[in-house]
Amino acid sequence: MPALTYYVGVTLDGFIAGPRDEVDFFGLSDDFLAFLADEYADLQPTHLRAALGATDAPLRRYDTVVMGRRTYDPALVAGIADPYAHLRTVVVSTSLPAADGPVEITAEPPLDVVRRLKATDSPYDVCLAGGGRLAGAVSAEIDRLVVKKYPVVAGDGVRMLTRGFAPEAFGLEDVRTFDNGCAVLEYVRQ
Repeated sequence: MPALTYYVGVTLDGFIAGPRDEVDFFGLSDDFLAFLADEYADLQPTHLRAALGATDAPLRRYDTVVMGRRTYDPALVAGIADPYAHLRTVVVSTSLPAADGPVEITAEPPLDVVRRLKATDSPYDVCLAGGGRLAGAVSAEIDRLVVKKYPVVAGDGVRMLTRGFAPEAFGLEDVRTFDNGCAVLEYVRQ
């Protein structure tokens, strides 16, 4: 049964984007980009895979990405219908029309979507690419967190996870640091 990984970039104060969905304050470096291309090529948008030289990299761990409408919007604005063309892409949205093309758009309850995706017999895992409300709605199904913690404080914006108070324990599995000051922390549900 596939696991659900929440793969997310976050500020030191817990934001995944600014108040108007800004993400341009997350600094990158050659060292960090090489790590993403090597360890997480599956989870890079198709255009970034090309820029990283990983276009033909075979899938290693993930074959499905699920996201909310606000995470999907920047691709649409840029004229990209499927930002993860190398993966099955599922967008959970009540404001976009349902679709079954290269991108599945569904108004199903988020927990139902995630449970359906996890109930397959795929040997690959499912990635939750965002956003904070969607992560909050499906947090009970998150098996693994891959948190790219950037050395910046935003002060306001989109929280990593938005929901009521309900502590859930995760155990630290790995930490890697990079020359841009970013730390990648991998956690598994306890």
